[in-house]
Amino acid sequence: MDNQHFCIYIIDDDKGMRDSLTWLVRSSGYESAAFENAESFLNNIPEQALGCVIADIRMPGLSGLELYQKLSQIQFQLPMIIITGHGDISMAVKALKDGVFDFVEKPFDDKVILDSINMAVQYCEHHQEQRSIHEMLTARFETLTAREKEVMDKIVLGMSNKQIAAALNISIKTVEVHRSRVMEKMQASSLAALVRMSLKI
Repeated sequence: MDNQHFCIYIIDDDKGMRDSLTWLVRSSGYESAAFENAESFLNNIPEQALGCVIADIRMPGLSGLELYQKLSQIQFQLPMIIITGHGDISMAVKALKDGVFDFVEKPFDDKVILDSINMAVQYCEHHQEQRSIHEMLTARFETLTAREKEVMDKIVLGMSNKQIAAALNISIKTVEVHRSRVMEKMQASSLAALVRMSLKI
């Protein structure tokens, strides 16, 4: 994994913490961008990004949790790591249940935060790949005619050509033609492959 493709967004009102984390992630080969508050990050959200967000749980203005909630509302996809003080553990646990990727308790070792960053980045990369696959399969699916979509729905349910013909009130020969076109347009090499594609769509 080439870390340079990933940017770590650091949001903390403590300049010392921002500088320390910036140095740490850059020394690990990541790009970084630092912000002193949640509002400045929200005003500069990258449109296409890979990486993760690290935000302090307590900041003037929007807290790290409030930032997460706002990012969720606009369907911003990057995983978030919350930095928390000892008194905020119960808040951090609730944040995990709400979808925050991880929380790291201060003071923390470099290895602890880096492990969390690496896991978040891997998660982000996997999520991006799955999203790309979904978009590609959806585009293929949209090339099917309405009848081909009906036939595909029944194929993936395990119905035979004869059963599909009876259900749609068409001939078996017509089903065979539609089935062939579905496999070709979806670029499915087998019935199992078509079923997997259908599940991803």
